[in-house]
Amino acid sequence: MKSNHITKCIALLFNTAIIGFGSLLSSCTDDAIGEMNYYTATKRTAAQLISDSPERYGLFQEILQRANYNRTLSTYGTYTVFAPDNNAVESYLSSKGYESVSDIPLKVCDTIARTHIIKKGAFFTTDYMSGTLPEMNMDDRFLSITCDSDVERGNQLVLYVNKLSRITAKDDSVTNGVVHTIDRLLTPSNEFLPDLMAQDESISLFVQALQLTNMADSLTKYIDESYSCSYDSVQGGSFLPLIRFGGRDNIQHFPEKRYFKFTAFVERNEVYERYGIKTIDDLIAYAKKVYDKTFPLDAGKHDDDFTDRRNPLNRFVSYHLMDRIGTYSDWAPTGGILTDCCKTNIADAEDFWQTMLDTEGMIRFSRHRNTEQLYANRKGKDGTICKGIKVLNALESGKSEQNAVNGIYHYLDDILVYDTNTRDNVLNCRMRIDATTLSADFMNQNLRGHYNGREDELYGLKNNYIQGWKVLEGTSIIAVHCDSPWWSSYLGNALCVRGEYDVEITLPQPPPGTYEIRLAYVAGEERGVVQVYFNNEPCDIPVDLTRGAWDPEIGGNLNDAELTEEEILANDKAMHNRGYLRGMDSYGKPGWTDQQSFRTEAKEHVRRVLTTQQFKSGETYTLRFRQVAKGDLEWSFDYIELCPKSVYASPAGEDWH
Repeated sequence: MKSNHITKCIALLFNTAIIGFGSLLSSCTDDAIGEMNYYTATKRTAAQLISDSPERYGLFQEILQRANYNRTLSTYGTYTVFAPDNNAVESYLSSKGYESVSDIPLKVCDTIARTHIIKKGAFFTTDYMSGTLPEMNMDDRFLSITCDSDVERGNQLVLYVNKLSRITAKDDSVTNGVVHTIDRLLTPSNEFLPDLMAQDESISLFVQALQLTNMADSLTKYIDESYSCSYDSVQGGSFLPLIRFGGRDNIQHFPEKRYFKFTAFVERNEVYERYGIKTIDDLIAYAKKVYDKTFPLDAGKHDDDFTDRRNPLNRFVSYHLMDRIGTYSDWAPTGGILTDCCKTNIADAEDFWQTMLDTEGMIRFSRHRNTEQLYANRKGKDGTICKGIKVLNALESGKSEQNAVNGIYHYLDDILVYDTNTRDNVLNCRMRIDATTLSADFMNQNLRGHYNGREDELYGLKNNYIQGWKVLEGTSIIAVHCDSPWWSSYLGNALCVRGEYDVEITLPQPPPGTYEIRLAYVAGEERGVVQVYFNNEPCDIPVDLTRGAWDPEIGGNLNDAELTEEEILANDKAMHNRGYLRGMDSYGKPGWTDQQSFRTEAKEHVRRVLTTQQFKSGETYTLRFRQVAKGDLEWSFDYIELCPKSVYASPAGEDWH
């Protein structure tokens, strides 16, 4: 998704007080980076551009040739290349004790080449001046762009890749993508996440807790050796039949490898010191104070065994961990979805996530509407009820390497806990959980967030390799649709399921209480009819996915302008009595007015009440969806809502957000 990169860069620089506001306004414009070499090469491939400039790229070309990637960059495709100049390669050779490129082991040359090439997409700095690029490089790592200010050069804007490699020439357009020149090789860590974190002295207290609880051992998986996928399936396109979905033929892609990856949200020692926490014993005492209140039935029972999942310190650590990789951009709406679709004057743009705290313990992430700053457990528009905990972006995090081979960690500006306020206040809300987050595999295999201007791409998984899902016979595809703000789906994406499908998913674990469970879908004539089961018990009659709000059985009058306030509320109540709700008023499509939203315009976007159930702490809950109509039919699975009784049965009525 394209971001308003100038606004974001100004906000980042302002927040870190690098320079004054007046200088920011001038230094964060495209003109301010005019001193950087800026080429346009419309008739050369990336390989030709590099080979035509041996005085700049000669050594990098040798690396590409040895690893046989020079040929790759000569072919048709859409590549982004971060090409280190000769000085950068010479510095690398010197640091490793190599006299020439020929001394570099062939396997290392291969890794260097793949690290500097993104195969799926041409990413220009005009679109991505700050943040993580949406596609991984050929070594299956995410690359981030940060902006800074060079005071010695009159506050000129400077761009870095992975914090350390400065872009010295940008946006060199070629026939098969774009080339950026950098002054230092990209050398990402090959450590597993807990080992990389152990090298960061600023988080030594959290690392001690991670090791003491043995939760570090839970973060060491990487590749599923049992998984395999054919070359044709990985390449997609002309190698595979097109997949019919949503009224169009789609290209389908499958991941070449299956990864296990993780994310940690971590406080630096200086954050703990503000609370008088200076030793691991202090942190143990702090965790006990918090979690004995949150889980009083376990208080004092497991204090001596830090590896017990009910131990307070274990719970403290687990609430900081996710079983999936997520960059700074992944945890709440951002980019074009945030700026063009989310109506942040009505409600914060947010997502809800299950942590590795296995009894319960969700996190509510939201995005600041102006700065795109990420917050955990904030409530109320712009944090008016609970200010939340800021997650530091790359510019605020310093130069430390935070990307491991199997995950990433982010710094927090305050202590993150699942305390009684989080449980009873912050998470006492309607939780809208996007379908594409309901398995770690949708993120670990990089299936979410693809959008390159086309809307005919599906990113699929093999049925037996979807964590938290049980896929039964008859299900032909489960795939993530590439993001498109023009879709009638929340956040511009959807989970595409087809066939005589039968799937069971494990739900996240909300705080204990009574919840109305809702399914959001996009209706269409190609859709099926599903019988839904909660913990294997059928939920009412089957849901006909062909029916939108236009159907008399649903009864949604979408033209509120023609109704009085009493009539609008009566219509909503009548719909709810039939088991349906319209879409939200806090989301729309690009170009819609403030008065237009999914609630008023998207008749095909429907929420269906499946069942009302009591959730208990530590219990596992599932939903099963079985297609009962005959034929190879579709299901555009948008999201699940877990709505507590305090919201759906509120005397004031449930809001439309």
